[in-house]
Amino acid sequence: MKRLLAVLGFSLFTQTAYAGPSINIGTVYDYLDGEKSTYLKRVFNGGDSTAFVKVNILEILYEADGTAREVPVQSQADGNARDGLMASPARLIVPANGMQGTRLLYMGERDRERYFRVRFVPVVPEKEDEFAVSSEEREGYKKELSAGVTVLAGYGAVFFVRPKDARYDSVIENEPGHYRIRNNGNTVVVIDEFKDCSIKSEQDCQPTTKHHILAGRTFQFEKQGGRQYNFRLVEGEGSKILDVKG
Repeated sequence: MKRLLAVLGFSLFTQTAYAGPSINIGTVYDYLDGEKSTYLKRVFNGGDSTAFVKVNILEILYEADGTAREVPVQSQADGNARDGLMASPARLIVPANGMQGTRLLYMGERDRERYFRVRFVPVVPEKEDEFAVSSEEREGYKKELSAGVTVLAGYGAVFFVRPKDARYDSVIENEPGHYRIRNNGNTVVVIDEFKDCSIKSEQDCQPTTKHHILAGRTFQFEKQGGRQYNFRLVEGEGSKILDVKG
């Protein structure tokens, strides 16, 4: 599951001022249920100037050995539409202390689960970027940013598209030295707010983590004496709290 965490994107683009746009995309993991085809993703700008944001999408493909690679989204066989995820609009103009939304639309078969990386990249608008601004507005924006040191930070989210007939089947094996959860269903299961703490001291805890168990994969950890493990097992809309002692 560490590989899945690695696909979370973060990029930093630095120019020269301590002011400018500052975007926030909220959650970095989003899920599209089997009966839905669209998802509204909001982008917030907590900065003091307008943010011009490009939305880029790549599909994440997992190999048999668990390694992942990212590829461009392809077109459907008839060439009339994309086979996968698209953003509408793919260019956002987010005012200072404001919010704009883009609708993530999935097109294609839903017989299996698919994964996408959605990048939100603030840019200085150029003519070829297709932002609905005039040449004068573009030049004015560049001059505004060049007045000091501006940091443009882009963020990436992982987007899970569940199959149409999502099925959950988590099998738990609680052995003396190990604890395992195998996902025998056909869609991702989430281990949320995983805590590893000492039974004697509530202050003696490892950092809280989040894990995704893809279909056919297993999440496991080694139980240690004197430790307690607490987490929430999330299967779609349903969830339950589990407590495990070492």
